[in-house]
Amino acid sequence: MDQKDIRSTVEKILQESSVGTMATVKGDKPHSRYMTFYHDGLKLYTPTSKDTDKTEEIEENPYTHILIGYEGEGFGDDYVEYQGKVRLNDSEEMRSRLWSEDLAMYMEGPDDPNYVVLEIEPIGIRLMNKTGQPPQELEL
Repeated sequence: MDQKDIRSTVEKILQESSVGTMATVKGDKPHSRYMTFYHDGLKLYTPTSKDTDKTEEIEENPYTHILIGYEGEGFGDDYVEYQGKVRLNDSEEMRSRLWSEDLAMYMEGPDDPNYVVLEIEPIGIRLMNKTGQPPQELEL
């Protein structure tokens, strides 16, 4: 696959899949959880509360590893392996943009002082399990 095709497939997966696993480091060990992701191009965003393990872990080590796109259909399913650097974004614009009523069970609203968005800049992206092909690295 050429880079244009790899990028197109990665962006399609990011568009069609919003739930993935996000790993951080907790006490020198991996710590993974499911998260809901939004994207703008190749950059990912996910809402959370400042009062969580993940925000503490990110403050200690801002790097993450994300798996997104696997639908559980079996061998050959495409998914994205995403390495990124995370920063906490508490801008009013971003918090309003990602706010949904689903978050109301965790936070009071888009103005809740504990509400923050994790902004994840890609540092490595691979397209995985493309049937019959080895992992495909997307050049960033």
